[in-house]
Amino acid sequence: MAVSECDDLAGIKVLVVDDSSTIRRDAEIFLGQSGCEAMLATDGFDAMAKIIDGRPDVIFLDSVMPRLDGYQACMLIKRHPKYRSIPIVLLAAKSGLFDQARCRIVGSDGHLAKPFSKEALLASVRQHARQCNQS
Repeated sequence: MAVSECDDLAGIKVLVVDDSSTIRRDAEIFLGQSGCEAMLATDGFDAMAKIIDGRPDVIFLDSVMPRLDGYQACMLIKRHPKYRSIPIVLLAAKSGLFDQARCRIVGSDGHLAKPFSKEALLASVRQHARQCNQS
């Protein structure tokens, strides 16, 4: 990736919520290399505290987690007037029609299949951070 392509992501705060340490570690590395500020959480409850404290620009939520899953967390975030404008991308191992429909029903702004590549993650950040800046 050229330096100019990295510069457009510099300083963007991205929260990645996943119960898999591998997914969190990969996202942290990919985001860090692009100049983003990576915030990490292990589940939906942990994510809520990080959203309040850190106000991320984009949120990636694993759809299937213990305690509070990504679908439930997405609905809660999108119902809150202060946080509803933050773009949320649901991460899922499956990307069938039912899964995509469920993502839309809970108010997510996008869907990304796991495991994701560096290019796919950064393209999603770029797309959704731009959407956030236009609102």
